[in-house]
Amino acid sequence: QVQLVESGGDLVQAGGSLGLSCVASGSMFSIDTMGWYRQAPGKQRELVATITTGSSTKYADSVKGRFTISRDNDKNTVYLQMNSLKPEDTAVYYCRTTASLSSGGSMYLYWGQGTQVTVSS
Repeated sequence: QVQLVESGGDLVQAGGSLGLSCVASGSMFSIDTMGWYRQAPGKQRELVATITTGSSTKYADSVKGRFTISRDNDKNTVYLQMNSLKPEDTAVYYCRTTASLSSGGSMYLYWGQGTQVTVSS
């Protein structure tokens, strides 16, 4: 099994910055694309940003130019640097990855428990 643990969520004022981290641990053989998603109250979970093992990135239009995703493959960690935060960025942020448990094994999808980010106006 693979466990994802997020950290870094906090209350911040609009215009401020915040950094999130997510560490993957457990008996995985390999980790593929890692990403951040978020879910605001009353809304569906949405993509924020993803990053492949080769560091190719993808961002939601709403965060382009403000958020930066990165990863450290040696530490099985993905980061999300959030700048110029807006009240509409308020949500629970979830880490997600796909991973295999053995060489040549199937890929499985894993989610973290989430970390709350609140941006005050």
